[in-house]
Amino acid sequence: MRKLVRDWVRVLGDIVSAPEPIIEFGSLQVEGIGDLANLRPLFPGKRFVGSDLRAGPGVDCVLDLHRVGLRDECAGTVLLLDTLEHVEYPRRALDEIARALRADGLFLMSSVMDFPIHEHPYDFWRFTPSGFESLLGVFPTSAVFSVGRADFPHTVLGVAWKSPQRPELVAAVHRAMEPWSREWGRIVRDDERRLARKRMIPAPIRRTWRRLRGR
Repeated sequence: MRKLVRDWVRVLGDIVSAPEPIIEFGSLQVEGIGDLANLRPLFPGKRFVGSDLRAGPGVDCVLDLHRVGLRDECAGTVLLLDTLEHVEYPRRALDEIARALRADGLFLMSSVMDFPIHEHPYDFWRFTPSGFESLLGVFPTSAVFSVGRADFPHTVLGVAWKSPQRPELVAAVHRAMEPWSREWGRIVRDDERRLARKRMIPAPIRRTWRRLRGR
């Protein structure tokens, strides 16, 4: 879980309703992330179920997205955040999520495009905004956003509803995302510049500079 995605969920929570129960796929809190991966505080007072392909911290039940062992229309909200790149058959997973969502269900999804390979335990895919639009075609109403360069985004995000939504609601989501995308786009660009400068400076000089700054 990245700060960018967690903040996106927070902003959306001020606009759209997240029905219970909330089921997160990919909830395993991997070592080194800390509380950042714990999304429960963003949904206070709501029933929240964390699931993953592996047992561990943050996981209430083990579920396989290719064959979700849930009955039809049992989930109010499904979260699939920074997880889809690790799913071998994304379309099968989206079909399973659509099946499990209730008629009033909400679906939030994020993944990466310009991002290093990170195996937890596997890393299969990178997604464009058009790819997200295609995947979310199983839902009658959806919206897709991205952060970073338009021709090579850093992050791609999508929100979808199981039933058709009023155009006013979708427009409100887009309006809220505009300043959010600009701000996080600036943060991503600044991080990329710092990383580029770091790569240009030889390691011995970087170490000497850090020692001098620490005096």
